[in-house]
Amino acid sequence: MSGERPCPLLPHPGTGELFASPVPPGTGWPGDVADASTPIARDKADVERLADESLDTEDIDARISVCRACERLVTWREDVARTKRASFADEPYWGRPVKSFGNPKSHRVIIGLAPAAHGGNRTGRMFTGDRSGTWLFGALYRAGLASKPATDDASSELELFGARIVAPVHCAPPDNKPTTAELATCAPWINRELQLLQPRALLALGGIAWQATLKTARALGWQVPRPAPKFGHGATTVLQTHYGPVRLFGCYHVSQQNTFTGRLTEAMLDDVMSQFASA
Repeated sequence: MSGERPCPLLPHPGTGELFASPVPPGTGWPGDVADASTPIARDKADVERLADESLDTEDIDARISVCRACERLVTWREDVARTKRASFADEPYWGRPVKSFGNPKSHRVIIGLAPAAHGGNRTGRMFTGDRSGTWLFGALYRAGLASKPATDDASSELELFGARIVAPVHCAPPDNKPTTAELATCAPWINRELQLLQPRALLALGGIAWQATLKTARALGWQVPRPAPKFGHGATTVLQTHYGPVRLFGCYHVSQQNTFTGRLTEAMLDDVMSQFASA
């Protein structure tokens, strides 16, 4: 069973410090804000309670990063962290839920889907360690929202001073497909985070992120146009909130399936990103 096999300590690719896979909270991994005292959500009710009790994004980040509410996702992410991909066999895997990344006070928020098994699940940072991140951070840099165009691991000094990246699901799912139940269990985290951030502009990467954003908007009492706006690359709509209008942009996901086939080109990504950055 998952969790029973011992794992050797291996050096972090950026800092050289030794870590087990998965990484225990509070052991020094770059960007880890949790420790042994961070409360752990073990079911949907726990997620709802702990999200609602979070006073700021640091609370949410810490609590997300130790969540164990979805048994299938816990088993998958930890098994991947132990078996690894051959090209990363000599380094530790984060193997925990991946918290949001970027400016905790930004009013521009990017909504992804879930961490990649050998990307964020390995590095512990959203969109870090795979080609999707290369595309996304490159576009953010060109739009003036990031300090660097790329990042390989969580020790990188890349800073998102103009945006924050969140996700409807914080654990790497098998086949990159979270279930409806897993999306529902994880939803209180993003609901509470958007409630605290009060964004003015949202960028949904892909149809699932678009639908999750609309669902979050309704859960927060925001006004969503009727009929519900449809997702598409370059689609836009306006959500009405108690603090003012929020503009939602749609963008094809920066997955390799889209970028390799040309469904999403760099020019297409830059076009939507520039609109998002100017909102």
